[in-house]
Amino acid sequence: MDDTDIASRRCTFCEELASDTRKVFAAPQANICSQCVGVGTESVVGSTTSHKHVSPAPTAKDSLKCIFCDTPKTAWQVFSKDKLSICGPCLARCVEVLIGDRPTPDKRAKPSETKAVNKYVHELLRDHFSDFQPDEIVTSVRTYPLWMRPDLQTAIDRIFQVDRQPIKTLGLHKKHGYDALEFPDLWEAGRNAVLIGPLQNIEIDLGEHTPTKCLKNALWLLEEAGLPHAVVLSEGGQFSQKKVMQIEIAVPAGGPGQALAEQYFSALDEELANARSYRGKILSLETSEYYPGTSEGILVHKLHQVGRDDIVLPQATLELLERNVFGFLGQRAQLAKLNFPVKKGILFYGLPGTGKTHCIHYLASRLKDHTTLLITAEQIKLFPEYMSLARLLQPSIIVLEDADLIARARESHSSPGTEVLLHRLLNEMDGLKEDAEILFILTTNRPETLEEALVSRPGRIDQAIEFPLPDDEGRQKLVQLYAGGLEIPVTVMQTIVKRTEGVSAAFIKELMRRSAQLCISGQQDSKLNLDHVEMALEEILVTGGRLNSTLLGVGTNVSP
Repeated sequence: MDDTDIASRRCTFCEELASDTRKVFAAPQANICSQCVGVGTESVVGSTTSHKHVSPAPTAKDSLKCIFCDTPKTAWQVFSKDKLSICGPCLARCVEVLIGDRPTPDKRAKPSETKAVNKYVHELLRDHFSDFQPDEIVTSVRTYPLWMRPDLQTAIDRIFQVDRQPIKTLGLHKKHGYDALEFPDLWEAGRNAVLIGPLQNIEIDLGEHTPTKCLKNALWLLEEAGLPHAVVLSEGGQFSQKKVMQIEIAVPAGGPGQALAEQYFSALDEELANARSYRGKILSLETSEYYPGTSEGILVHKLHQVGRDDIVLPQATLELLERNVFGFLGQRAQLAKLNFPVKKGILFYGLPGTGKTHCIHYLASRLKDHTTLLITAEQIKLFPEYMSLARLLQPSIIVLEDADLIARARESHSSPGTEVLLHRLLNEMDGLKEDAEILFILTTNRPETLEEALVSRPGRIDQAIEFPLPDDEGRQKLVQLYAGGLEIPVTVMQTIVKRTEGVSAAFIKELMRRSAQLCISGQQDSKLNLDHVEMALEEILVTGGRLNSTLLGVGTNVSP
């Protein structure tokens, strides 16, 4: 290799040869390697550096010519050594080549021959709105709860894939992501400039076979009837505020631009009014990990299917339940025509383990056209959000389990905070419009502790339904239901029914599981005998002690 070849592979700034990690860009007057490009880029954008190849800066009035583009630049725009300089734009082009083409030492690229690529959003916006100054652009903003993201994405897809075709769709990247990106942020140049990045998707579980992909931050550039405009989608929420999704429409000031923005929001409203992502599913709000009392999304539950044969209640109780739920819902349209309310409140009460939650699964399985919202006592602070969700997705069912934890008599409250939660519940239930297709189901093990304003006033709770301990017929059905694949002789069945008087359904379920374990341990077949049942009862009622019996819902009539 002669001296000419070596010179073409040596960086003029650091005097190092090209290597696997050090690429060289050739210029008519000198060369620069990839590592010096990095140092030069930091120097030009204002980062402090003590790199030995950066010369002392001349005065601001001095002008230096770039070795690549031969254009005079001020000292603050160049990276220099001796009398050789390279300007910021050419350094940026070198960076684009390094990121995009990954040139090898034998494939050197000249920045002057590379296609200029916009790296920052503000560059594209100035080109897109070339006939307008930033102060001639106006924006309109709407925010949406974070849980509306899937339906918002569906609306956006409809607008930009069917109704309008964007000139460009871009991903946005901002250094600090704790607040929403707004249109003025996109105009910013310098160290806080917003970068053009890949489109980023977040996967949302909607209870389907595959998650739904939703955009996080995006920019659409469009033009219609000679009006350039832009649409910004961003996710954010400043510091302690709850997270939201935000849509911002940027248009030229004036009547035509304002009318165009209104068209976008009208199209969004129309699509969101037919929201289908969560309709007919079983949901609860996810509580924020960092800011208690705020929600960050929706959790879709996959409850097991429960049929009518799986509900073991006295016939009169079951008929009362179905008349107040299925019968009422089936007559809603006729009731509305007669100007009667179509909202309703029902209270399920009874001892633990008597099947209240099990029955809710049954109702949700039957009412597939209703959206079911499950609220625990700790989530009552989110009750207004639950109500907004219920109104949007009606017909809906709101289920509040263990209602006595927040809806107990007000004189028993020990702090103003818990009493506020009670009033919030009462006001929301009472404040519903008469035409709201919302069914409330509250459950409790201690009905005597509930606030009178809740249970003594029709319009909040319209029907109370007691879930009693199972009678002889009910216990036999429960044994058959929870026996699984066990074979149970008639005499064994009679003994179980007799020995379990006064127990809950939950007790029988656990008794059958313990008996099955003993059956499996003692023999190969699946035929249950009295010894297995006796041993299981001994373990539950005697060996485990009084507390174990109480935990499993044992009444006072049960003897070891």
